[in-house]
Amino acid sequence: MEITVQWIRTSWTKLSRGGEAAARRNGAPVGFTVPYVPPSFAHVVRMHERDGFEPHGVEEDLRKVDLQLREADGRLRVLPRVQSLFAIPPRPRRPPAVRLASGQWVRWQLNYRFSSAAGVRDWSYWLDTFNIAYGPVGADVFLSHPTVHVDERGPLR
Repeated sequence: MEITVQWIRTSWTKLSRGGEAAARRNGAPVGFTVPYVPPSFAHVVRMHERDGFEPHGVEEDLRKVDLQLREADGRLRVLPRVQSLFAIPPRPRRPPAVRLASGQWVRWQLNYRFSSAAGVRDWSYWLDTFNIAYGPVGADVFLSHPTVHVDERGPLR
């Protein structure tokens, strides 16, 4: 069965926490048209404040994407991995995995705040958006509303 994965990482510092830069960040897309990628690859899009949140897309081996994907009984089980135990917000309880039937897709969002161990550098922030479709889909599938949306974003202070 076909699995289409798009991983979008938006990253910023405190410079983009307010004002015009925050408006640009908040206006960044959460889904893009998917170019052709081989079956064992994902469409990975990176956006950073240093580039004005312009999207840069690449193909990446699906095994390097922070996702647990497992097919069983005609469904796809999807669960993103949490990036770091040292990131804020803590996630003591996570939502359960999503099970997709053919033709369905999920958008799963997680955010993070990191600080350097010695406090030398400023905080940095990430928003990871995973768009995962199961079964044959069109290139513009992630421009529509998802079958399931899991919002695991928490307060970053």
